[in-house]
Amino acid sequence: MVHMSVVVPCYDESEVIDAFHAALIAALEPAGVTFEVCYVDDGSGDRTLDRLRALAAADRRVRYTSFSRNFGKESALLAGMRMSRGSVVALMDADLQHPPGLLPRMLELHRHGYDQVVAQRDRTGEGAVRTALSRVYYRLVRRFMDVEIIDGAGDFRLLSRRAVDSLLSLPESNRFSKGLFSWIGFDTVSFRYENVERAAGRSKWGGRRLLNYGIDGLLSFNSRPLRLAIHTGLWLFLSALVYALWIIANALLDGVDTPGYATLITAIVGLSGIQLATLGVIGEYVGRIYHEAKRRPHYVVRETERSAAVRRPPDGDAPLEAAGRTRPKP
Repeated sequence: MVHMSVVVPCYDESEVIDAFHAALIAALEPAGVTFEVCYVDDGSGDRTLDRLRALAAADRRVRYTSFSRNFGKESALLAGMRMSRGSVVALMDADLQHPPGLLPRMLELHRHGYDQVVAQRDRTGEGAVRTALSRVYYRLVRRFMDVEIIDGAGDFRLLSRRAVDSLLSLPESNRFSKGLFSWIGFDTVSFRYENVERAAGRSKWGGRRLLNYGIDGLLSFNSRPLRLAIHTGLWLFLSALVYALWIIANALLDGVDTPGYATLITAIVGLSGIQLATLGVIGEYVGRIYHEAKRRPHYVVRETERSAAVRRPPDGDAPLEAAGRTRPKP
């Protein structure tokens, strides 16, 4: 019999977590699989952790990890995969935009030999501007990145144990899961489902956060922005050379005065902007190298369902778990 782990990152989801858990149990219990649910509280500021404690106390299939602060969804996904013990692992959000009712279908596709089963949402109900920007972004991704990312294919997927182990073997700190899923390969199948609105609460993915996430994706899997900077510099050099030859020819043949202030200012402003942009691209790569060189853990754990059951010592200190290892606080 298949044993399944469901990994669920949570950030300020106290309003919806109980409804999600009920829907998840209703979808999996008739499916004929044994399962566990691995919740990861990504440093929520509401009562999400309290709700996870209650779920773990009421249902032995529930396990949870709570971070000491918000480390981001990529770290939460990594922590959940490290927690998982199943032969298959499903990744999904707690806001019910990833319908739990699709999990039996994903399991059935996995039984046909697929290591990755991807639920690919359509864009029903999204605004026109966001849809247009998303399509432009995915076109850029397909053109410039070294891995293929499908529009609408997110974190909602089912992975075999060997696919999960492959993801866990990757040591990088700057993780972009959409790219990593594609990079590891294996047999993959996808199907589309209709986009669903959040059951409660507000989306944590505003315009600025989506922009930063998009930049991370473009820089994580290729060095083409650096190559583009070289090409741009060569193109500008050739353009400047042609422009200089044109000015000299006009001055020699027609006696035209050499253009002065306007041309100079335009050239300075244009070249300065390109230089700053190029330095920014280089700085992003240098910053990533610096971040990787420090080799800090991806996250720090404040509490798990195991540590919550440990009696606190008389001085009030509690155990601290960093990157999956438990040690006492100094």
